[in-house]
Amino acid sequence: MNKNIKNWVFTFATVAFLASCDKKLDVLPTATIEETEALANSQAVEVTLIGAYDAISSSNVYGGAMQYSGDLLGAEPTEMRFAGTFVTLDELWRKTFTTTNSQTQATWLQSYNAINITNNVLSALDKVETSKKASVEGEARFIRGLVYFDLVRLWAKAWADGDPATNLGVPLVTTPTRGITDTDYRPRATVAAIYAQVIEDLTKAESLLGNPQNTGFASKSAAQAILARVYLQQGKYAEARDAANKVISGGQFSLTPTFQEAFRDATNDSEIIFRIIVTDQDGANSLNTYYAPASYQGRGDIRVLSPFLNLYGAGDTRGTYFVRASNNTYTGKHLDQYGDVSVIRLAEVYLIRAEANLRLGTTVGATPLSDVNLIRSRAGATPLTTVSVTDVLKERKLELAFEGEQIHDVKRTKGGVAGLTYSDNKLVIPIPQREIDTNKSLVQNPGY
Repeated sequence: MNKNIKNWVFTFATVAFLASCDKKLDVLPTATIEETEALANSQAVEVTLIGAYDAISSSNVYGGAMQYSGDLLGAEPTEMRFAGTFVTLDELWRKTFTTTNSQTQATWLQSYNAINITNNVLSALDKVETSKKASVEGEARFIRGLVYFDLVRLWAKAWADGDPATNLGVPLVTTPTRGITDTDYRPRATVAAIYAQVIEDLTKAESLLGNPQNTGFASKSAAQAILARVYLQQGKYAEARDAANKVISGGQFSLTPTFQEAFRDATNDSEIIFRIIVTDQDGANSLNTYYAPASYQGRGDIRVLSPFLNLYGAGDTRGTYFVRASNNTYTGKHLDQYGDVSVIRLAEVYLIRAEANLRLGTTVGATPLSDVNLIRSRAGATPLTTVSVTDVLKERKLELAFEGEQIHDVKRTKGGVAGLTYSDNKLVIPIPQREIDTNKSLVQNPGY
């Protein structure tokens, strides 16, 4: 994403907001705008939709927290170390949560803020111009489905852990919350109910959206890619394979020539399917904050240890994409302070197709071996002659490290981490105590 396009996005949001006001110097504070005024016409609803993108770009959501939460929870202490001073993130790495963890509370609150914005947009579709209605609905549904998926993955038992039809997920809210009454204190829906809503939203988004060039906005391919991730998490391999194959066969995206180029903000347009746009004026990249050393404007809190580096074979350039500073090693993926944050990229989609085909004994789109070797060859790794599920899972760990998927792979494959089994209560984030105290309909996760 070049800087001009980034600036255009910021400018569009600003101009659209100003244009929605009759008098620039005679407007009420945002907090006091009435519903009839805030969602009065198509332009106002479109500006509200931009607000949903802004909400998920928060450092507490897809500006980094969703990703580093998955990384720190899924980290083996011998492979990755949190060495910072923030107790909130240290609890994630150590798997020793308190219910008053302010970081996980912020992620919960900001996520539900984004959901509420999309609910407001969806409630006002009748105000949207006919030519724009499909896109507005599709984008809002994509954002809502994406956020609910990661909330249920982090704050509830995994799909494969017990019965999703009875395990508690997170509160399911699909209508706007505009004033707090007893009816707004929702209980937790089941894991199955949340997944059903996620799939409904993403499937609808797929049917409504096209594929704009700017991958900072929801698109048909983004919906398909996240659906592939959702179905893989559920162990629905045929659906995961087919969704992944749609993205790949669509031909809009391609792997960058080298692994390193996929993480260089100026040249990575071809591989990233959905991203969070970051500029020096808006958006946040807290992956840079915690993963990068001070020489790259970061804090250097998350450090990579030798046992992880030793997982890469000779010639594999992914094993050298690290930087050294103050006698510590850091990933090279998040060195740009204002770099866009990748939510999902094509390499993951190839690995989803490979794993699903392998488990099903099929070759839809390509053989599992060829898909895995495509990823390995791009990195300069020695091609495999045969491939197993274990090989694919290792490839995911090597390729997708420090992108947020580690704990979710542990849980869906019924593995373990840091001496804990996949079903251990310590691998599920507790509902924030603030929510428990406020909403008497909520039930805390086991173990807390």
